[in-house]
Amino acid sequence: MRVVITGGAGFLGTQLAQRILSQGTLVSASGEVRAVSELVLLDMVPAAGHAWLSDPRVRQFAGDINNTDLLAEALSPNTGSVFHLAAVVSGQAEADFDIGMKVNVDATRSLLELCRKLPAPPKFLFTSSCAVFGGDLPDLLPDDQLPKPQGSYGIQKAIGEMLVSDMSRRGMIDGRSVRLPTITVRPGKPNKAASSFASGIIREPLSGTAAVCPTSPDTQVWLMSPERVIDNIMIAHDAPASSFKFNRTITLPGLTITVGEMVESLRRVAGDAVASRISWQLDPVIDRLVTSWPKACAGTFGKSLGMKADDSFDDIIRGYIKNYVR
Repeated sequence: MRVVITGGAGFLGTQLAQRILSQGTLVSASGEVRAVSELVLLDMVPAAGHAWLSDPRVRQFAGDINNTDLLAEALSPNTGSVFHLAAVVSGQAEADFDIGMKVNVDATRSLLELCRKLPAPPKFLFTSSCAVFGGDLPDLLPDDQLPKPQGSYGIQKAIGEMLVSDMSRRGMIDGRSVRLPTITVRPGKPNKAASSFASGIIREPLSGTAAVCPTSPDTQVWLMSPERVIDNIMIAHDAPASSFKFNRTITLPGLTITVGEMVESLRRVAGDAVASRISWQLDPVIDRLVTSWPKACAGTFGKSLGMKADDSFDDIIRGYIKNYVR
């Protein structure tokens, strides 16, 4: 069967693609374990720099995700699974309402409409965010916490969740949404996500450059390593439809830590000289968004499916050093 990943050239998209190619099979909407015969990566630009891109199963489509002709070409009749990762990130969605709505809502709706026209309802995995929560939150967020997003990005992701749930209820797709925590440590350059600093304050000091933290040391962050996120996305995809009762959304279990503790973890793993490259300068916009998000989530449903949080932030840093620091 064909598998489509939107945002397939991004960091998580390429990590997911590599995992799917290595595994070779996925559980289809009918519950059968099926071989992945084609893996389509759809993004603004083609993925590059990975040896596995030469795999004959891989196809790439580059262009605007709001181009319905491009989406239709990517979704052939034998598409069995769609992983919808493409999105405008939180900081950009807050700064530009129109582009956030265009990509995070309109393109998601177009993709879902094309999926419902396929010969058989495909599995549809939508990556949502902890930004759907906000307001006066409990210390430990239960699975049934009502979303009250305090930013445009969170509102747009909540809309996507509702669309996935309703179309699944109607039998148009076999959908499931996963609410991702802050993902760190990401390699590469900073992006416009409000949570980008959570990678920057680790990645930049390890590369020998300075980093500025825009929040206070006692700000709590709910996070997960990229490797563990991919593990949990695969679990969410393969879970049978019968696992979902009243909605199709899973809040992932994660690790809760303060920003100050993240820096001390870096100091333990990499030393004082590396940690001393971090300075503190409050950014009110980023601080408002980050502090409106949940600090800890029970993740009870996800755990029942076999999902796990990372053991420690020290281990996350060590994993990043092993894989990306040369």
